[in-house]
Order: sequence, then structure tokens, then C-alpha cells
Amino acid sequence: MYSKRKKTYERHNIWRSYSDMMAGLLLLFVLVMCISFMQAQKNYQEKLAEEAAHQLTQDQLLSELEERESLVASQQSALDEQSALLARQQKDLDSQTALAAQQKADLDAQSALVLSQQQELERQNSLMLQQQAALDEQEQLMAQQQQKIEQIIGIKADLIADLKQEFDQQSLNVIIDEADGSIALDSNVLFGYNENELTDEGNAMLSEILPIYCKVLMNEKYQDYLAEVRIDGYTDTSGDYLYNLRLSQERALAVANYLMTSADSFLTTEEHEALRSKLTANGHSMSNPVYTEDGQINMDASRRVEIKFSLKDEEMINELKQILDKNVE
Repeated sequence: MYSKRKKTYERHNIWRSYSDMMAGLLLLFVLVMCISFMQAQKNYQEKLAEEAAHQLTQDQLLSELEERESLVASQQSALDEQSALLARQQKDLDSQTALAAQQKADLDAQSALVLSQQQELERQNSLMLQQQAALDEQEQLMAQQQQKIEQIIGIKADLIADLKQEFDQQSLNVIIDEADGSIALDSNVLFGYNENELTDEGNAMLSEILPIYCKVLMNEKYQDYLAEVRIDGYTDTSGDYLYNLRLSQERALAVANYLMTSADSFLTTEEHEALRSKLTANGHSMSNPVYTEDGQINMDASRRVEIKFSLKDEEMINELKQILDKNVE
């Protein structure tokens, strides 16, 4: 009995040990499972945390990416604006370059024009200097001519004054032209109508007038300036021109003949020879008639013989005087 109990007890202990063992194993399994579950839970939590962190990192990265994309887009926009600005600036630069090239071309053209104008100015200055030199020379020449004119005019004025003085001293009523110093002798006294021979009255007139006139002309202070002593015959306007030309010439020759044949009585030999070399006789027919105050031809006054003189270079000097007078005006 006891053995049976012992066996029963032993079997019971075995089952109890087995049960304890199984309970222990179960407990161990449960613990393992718990630990595994907890570890899995922990891993899961860690994974969740890691995924959350990863997600957060991705979100951050995405956000940063978006920010970067926005920044890139902004920079691209800025770059595009800068490119557009650069393009405009390049265009402006090209335009300015073209403008500068055009301005340079214009400047070159202006420089060439200025150079040409400078050369032209220098040429004109040179020409002006030459003209000034010629003008100075001409002014000097004109001054000399003016001096000569004044000298000749002074001599002529003195000669005319001396003629008037001599005739006044002789109480002869002789009219001397103030301009040229000529004397008009009435042909009606000197000659008969249509005649060429001197009348007695004509001879008497010439004997009074010619000695005084020629003596003054042949004075040594005038003789060197004297170019010509002229006797000019004129008729009235009636009749034929050629007939009157011959008549006026013959009358001028008659007076000249009287003068040369009688000059020895009032002139020295030297004066006579000088007068011979300067005396001329000229007929002018009906030209240069004398007019009355109302514009009618004075037939009596037109029939005349004029005695006049001219000084050396007087015609040229008269022309120069007219030019100088015009320049003064």
C-alpha cells in the first residue's frame, strides 16, 4: 500500500514537476512572448518613431526642396530678368556702339572738314597777306600819286593864278577858265565870216594876249611840268561838217603861225624852242558848241579859238583824281 502510495505520490510529483515545468515553460514562453511583444512593440515604436522622424525628415526635405525650388524659380526669374536686362543692355550697348561709330565717322568727317577749312583759312590768310601787301603797295603808290596829283594841281593852280595876275596887271579883260586855264578868243574879232586870215583887230588882240599867256607858261618854274600848248579852233553848227573842220583847222593854224612868228619878240631863244616843241594846232569843226542859259546854241560864242595848256601826266592824274575822289566818297 505504501508502495502504491509512494508510486502514486511519485507519479503525482512527476506530473506536478511536469506541470511546473510546463507552467514554467509556459511562463517562460509567455515571458518570451511578452518580451518579444514588448521588443516588437519597442521596435515598432522605434520604427514608427524612425518612420515619423524619416517622414519629418522627408517633409523637411520636401519643404526645403520646395523652398529651394521656389528659390531656384526665384533665382531663375531673377536670372531671366537679368538675362533680359543684359539683352537690353547688350542691345543698348550695340546701339551705343553703332552710335559711337557713327559719331566717330561724323567726327572724322568734321575733322576732315575742319582740316580742309583750316587749310582754306590758311590759304585765304596767305591770300589776304598777299592782298594786304599788294594793298599796302597800292596805297603807297596811291599816296605817291596823290602827292604827285597835289603837286600838279598846285602847280596848275599857281599857273592859272599867275596868268590872272599878269592879265589884271596889264588891265586886260581876259576871262581865264578856272578849271583848265584856257582862254577863248572870239573868232568874230579874229576873222571875217568864213575867213581864215587874221583881221587887224585879231592881230591886235593876239599881240596883247599871247605874249602874256606864253611868257607865263614858259616861266622856268612851270616849263618842266608843261606838256602841251594847244590852239583849238571851233565853228558854229551851221554848214557842212568837213567845211567847218577845214575852216576851224585853218583858223587854229593862223593863230599858231602868228604866235610862232612873233614869239621872238617876247620869248628868249630857249623859251621859243620850248614853245615850238610843245605847240599844237587843232580844228574841231562844229563840235563842242557853246550854249546859252536857256539851252540854245550860241552861234557867235561857238565860233572861237581857244588857247590852253596841259601839264605832263595831267590826263592820267585827272583819272587818278577821279578814282581817289570816288574812293573818298
